[in-house]
Amino acid sequence: MTTPSPDEPVYADRVYRSPMAVVTGVLLLALIAWLCGDAVVRGEDSARWVGLAIALFAVPLTVAFTLRPAVFANDDRMRVRNPFRVIVLPWAAVDAVRAGYSAEVLAEGSKYQLWSVPVSLRERKKASRKFSRRDALGGKGLGQDGAAAAAGPERAAADQVVDELRELAERGAGRPGAQGSVSVKWAYEIIAPAVVGAVALILLLATG
Repeated sequence: MTTPSPDEPVYADRVYRSPMAVVTGVLLLALIAWLCGDAVVRGEDSARWVGLAIALFAVPLTVAFTLRPAVFANDDRMRVRNPFRVIVLPWAAVDAVRAGYSAEVLAEGSKYQLWSVPVSLRERKKASRKFSRRDALGGKGLGQDGAAAAAGPERAAADQVVDELRELAERGAGRPGAQGSVSVKWAYEIIAPAVVGAVALILLLATG
C-alpha cells in the first residue's frame, strides 16, 4: 500500500441526505407556519402567545429531524450532521461503517448513527428479490447478459451509500490530512430555541 502524498488534492465534499425527509420537513414547516400564523394573527389574548411558543418549539425540532441531517464526506474526513450534534470523523479514526437496521459509523469505541441515511428493509428485500429473479432468468439463458452478471446483486440506497463511505474510509485512512481524533459539537442553535419554546408553552398552559 502506497503512502498518500501530502500534496494530494482534497476534492469537494460528497453530500448524503434523504430527499424524502427534506420534502417532509418543508411540508411540516408550511403547516406550522399556517397554523401558528393564524393563531397569532386571529387569536386573542394568550392564544397569540401560545401560537408563538408552539412555533418556537416545533420549528427547530422539525428542522432538526428533517432538513438538518446530512453526511458530508471527502478524502480526509466525514462530517455527520445529526439532529442535535455534529460529529467530525477523520478517516484514520473510523473503525467501521455499516448498515444493519440503521446506518452507523464506529470510531474510537463509540457508535454514531447516520440519520440522513435511512435504512429501508423493504427496499433491501425488493433489491434482493430483483437480483434473485434476474439470476434465475440468467440460469435459463433469459434476460441477463455478461455485463448484468458482472454488476453483481442489486443494492438498496442506504447500502450503496455505506459502500461508498467505507471505500472512502479505506482509501483515505493513510492520508496525512485524515489523521486526528473524533470531535463532537452540540447544536445549541437547535436545542436552545426548542427548550425556550417548550418552557414558554408549559408556563402559558399552566397559567391559563
